[in-house]
Amino acid sequence: MERIPEDLIEKVRSSNDIVDVISDYVPLKKQGRNYFGLCPFHGEKSPSFSVSPEKQIYHCFGCGAGGNVFSFLMNIEGYSFIEAVTHLGKKSAIELPQIHQQNFSEKSSDEKRAMAEIHELLAKLYHHCLLHTKQGRPALEYLENRGFTRESIERFQIGFAPDSWETASQFLQKRGLDLNTAEKAGLIGKRQSDGKPYDRFRNRVMFPIWDRTGTVVAFGGRVLDGKDEPKYLNSPESKIFHKGKTLYGLNLSRAEMRQKQHAVIFEGYVDTIAAFRAGVTNGVATLGTSLTDDHAAILRRNVQSVTICYDSDRAGVEAAFRASEILTKQGCTVKISQMPDGMDPDDYISKFGSESFLKDIIGASLTVMAFKIQYYRRGKNLRDEGERMIYIEEIIKEIARLPKAVERDHYLRQIASEFNLSLEALKQQQTQTFKQLQRSKDNGPKKRDNNFRIQTLLQKSLLPRNLNAERIVLAHMLKSEDAAFLIQEKLSTGFNVEEHNAIAAYLYAFYEEGNKPNVGLFMQRIDDDKLRKLASELAMLTISEELNEIELADYIRIISSYPLLREIQEKEKQQEDAIRRNEIKLAAQIAQDIMRMKRSLK
Repeated sequence: MERIPEDLIEKVRSSNDIVDVISDYVPLKKQGRNYFGLCPFHGEKSPSFSVSPEKQIYHCFGCGAGGNVFSFLMNIEGYSFIEAVTHLGKKSAIELPQIHQQNFSEKSSDEKRAMAEIHELLAKLYHHCLLHTKQGRPALEYLENRGFTRESIERFQIGFAPDSWETASQFLQKRGLDLNTAEKAGLIGKRQSDGKPYDRFRNRVMFPIWDRTGTVVAFGGRVLDGKDEPKYLNSPESKIFHKGKTLYGLNLSRAEMRQKQHAVIFEGYVDTIAAFRAGVTNGVATLGTSLTDDHAAILRRNVQSVTICYDSDRAGVEAAFRASEILTKQGCTVKISQMPDGMDPDDYISKFGSESFLKDIIGASLTVMAFKIQYYRRGKNLRDEGERMIYIEEIIKEIARLPKAVERDHYLRQIASEFNLSLEALKQQQTQTFKQLQRSKDNGPKKRDNNFRIQTLLQKSLLPRNLNAERIVLAHMLKSEDAAFLIQEKLSTGFNVEEHNAIAAYLYAFYEEGNKPNVGLFMQRIDDDKLRKLASELAMLTISEELNEIELADYIRIISSYPLLREIQEKEKQQEDAIRRNEIKLAAQIAQDIMRMKRSLK
């Protein structure tokens, strides 16, 4: 199978600045010559993820992830190499030859592509049915009566599935699409009696659900007349739809979220759309599942702060509590909106209007601690001494977890004033609780956070001399073609580390093809992911502008002499064993060998 020409791949790569591409996923801040942010590939609280605009590569000093713009998309989106090239080619308006478009379809998952195509076509069909057919008129009137504007209907591509058993299935059949694939996606069912297909979504207002790239991957359908159950019918999980990794509306709101560095998260798509009509253009929603670690990681990659706006019922409050814990753990600043009893955001906006929602709900959101103070009060009789003490202990435990002394002091004073308690006694209790939490944390499993990063960097800075020499030499080779061939000539024995030899071999071939130093382009030639990560790490090393003759000679001597040093160390162990066995003659002979070997090192 033919490949996309190398010059076309390089044109795509060089037309897409790696900082711009990664900024769509990770908030980056410039520090010196590079940009830094929180690594999207492992959980951390302090930025160890570095992006070099000069070299057009990225590297995480915590987990070791690294590569160029293509490998970043392959890792974060799960793209194949050709999918990454095609995606960036479209983004930069570079047309790829038709033959390679065909190869792209063949190489990627045929079933996934077919599913995505089916969803895209049905989304257009349902949207057309809502706006331009007699069958869809009742659904359109229903939406308009509920306050849906034409703008929101268009923006969210809301549609209508007719009250028919075969509209979607016949539509797909006429276009030659596989109904088995539609069945696997939960769009089509098959009768047990005769095996004939039927539409799962009937007489429902249809809400397309997109992945982060804007591809329709699922649907949510709300029943129109209330006769059928359930009220909401959602697509099941499939090869292209994973509820725990999908945030409704992210593709539409991400630009606004990133600009404001703030997101509002709702429980469902109807609330998200209602909030958009009210002016919340940075809203997203989970889909039939509680907020997951993956959801939180996606949000943290895009924003610093998140407001949780869930229903006011017991389930909504419990979900908000769990979500606040998950988001806080990811490093987000979190607030929680308080809905009146028995209302969800859609109800509130319909009854009280947009201005009140923005001011009295979103604008009056509580801090996590203020929310927890209310949360732990629920169901307790605080006039009862026993229940009151349980409540105070719960709150002190939460206060002890607060990172800022000012916050801890503020809430302790609040508790002291409310229950007429000694502030000093509360502070002592809080200190004791904090120590208990720390002991528990120290004894628990170690997390890969800033300590992990510091330990990793420390280990790398204390590498043996020979390893450090090989790394610095390779970093210079990546930077200079002349240095690479000079080192190849002088280092006839090669490197001692197998991975270093492999990178050097790739690099010699790269330069022999006539390429100039270009780390981003070079990484495309490395097939092995482990080697690619190592190359990105070496390219990020801080080294001198030029490698002078004295430095080079010193590094070559260290690298070349390492095998002999290892042999000397082995001989010294043999000598010690001979002495221990009282074999004096053998020990003396080994000593002479060691002296001879050491002389050859000079």
